[in-house]
Amino acid sequence: MLMGRVVGTVVSTRKDEELVGLKFLLVKQIDSNLVESEKFVVAADAVGAGMGEVVLYASGSSARQTIATNNRPVDATIMAIVDSFDIMGQMRYSKYDEDRSGRFDPVKD
Repeated sequence: MLMGRVVGTVVSTRKDEELVGLKFLLVKQIDSNLVESEKFVVAADAVGAGMGEVVLYASGSSARQTIATNNRPVDATIMAIVDSFDIMGQMRYSKYDEDRSGRFDPVKD
């Protein structure tokens, strides 16, 4: 699994029948310091993620292992919304401590 931030949406009115009903979001991969990479992926949303949220996503065959994406032609799926994470006991991110820009302020901890 990879960690990313939802940065946009993808709308497609014409698509394969297997994709009907799926919501697609643009996700930028992030590191443990919440720094966005230049890489982004279009991911099917299996959990109801929203703009700016930090999420866990899987790609490849693992992306087709959710109830929403089982046997569907997807290569990336958002599988979880991150509430918080720490590294060696130091809080690195909490969605409840983000400022209005969507950035985590570790000074608050």
